[in-house]
Amino acid sequence: MIFEQAHDVFIQNHLKKRTGERKGRLDRGHREAEKLFCQNVWWPLLGNFDGLHPEFEVLDWRGLSYFCDFAWLKCTVKLIIEIKGFGPHVRDMDRQKYCNELNRETFLAAMGFQVISFAYDDVAHRPELCITLLRMVISRYQSQTNPVSLSRLLEREIVRLACRLARPLRPIDVETHLSVNHRYAVRTLQSLCAKGWFDAIAGATGQHVVRYELQLNGSIMQHL
Repeated sequence: MIFEQAHDVFIQNHLKKRTGERKGRLDRGHREAEKLFCQNVWWPLLGNFDGLHPEFEVLDWRGLSYFCDFAWLKCTVKLIIEIKGFGPHVRDMDRQKYCNELNRETFLAAMGFQVISFAYDDVAHRPELCITLLRMVISRYQSQTNPVSLSRLLEREIVRLACRLARPLRPIDVETHLSVNHRYAVRTLQSLCAKGWFDAIAGATGQHVVRYELQLNGSIMQHL
C-alpha cells in the first residue's frame, strides 16, 4: 500500500472511532505539519501506522484536556510526539504559554509518557535526521527481527554512556557501568576504536591510552 492510501485509511479509522471534540480536533488539527511527519519520517521508518494515534488527548497537571500531535501506544510503550513550528512554539509564545508547555511535558513524564519533539523545519527539509533520531528512540522498545549478540548490545550501551557523560570515557567508567572487568572494558573500547566509533587519547607521557573519545556521526547513530 502506498503512503497516500495508508495515511487516508489511518485517519479515517481514527475518525470513525471518535465523537465530539475528539473527532473535531482530529479533523481540524491533523494538517500539513502532522501529515508531513507521517510522510517524511514515520512511514519511511516503519512502513505502517500500527499503534500510532493522531491528535491524542491527554490531561495536563491542571486536569485540562490537551491534544498531542501523536501518541505511539504499544504494550508498555507510551511515547508522545510533537511537531513544533518556530512561530507558535518560539516566536509567538508568551511567558505563560512557555511555562505551561514545560509543566505539561514534565507532568506527562511523571505519568509514564516519554515526550519527544521535532522541529517542523527538520521534518520538512531534513527528514533523514528525524528518522535517525526517532530510530534511536523506538529501538529501545522494539524487538529485533534478527538476534543481537551480547557484545553488540554492550557496545551500544557504551556509546550511550559516553553520550550521557558528555566526556571521554575511561575504562573504569565502563567497568562500573557494565560490571565487567578491566580487561574486557579495554578490549571493547579498543574494538570500538577500530570501528571508528571512538578515538583513543594518550596520557601526559604519550605512552598509554587513558581515555576514549566518542566520534558521534550519522552512521553510528543509525546503529544505536
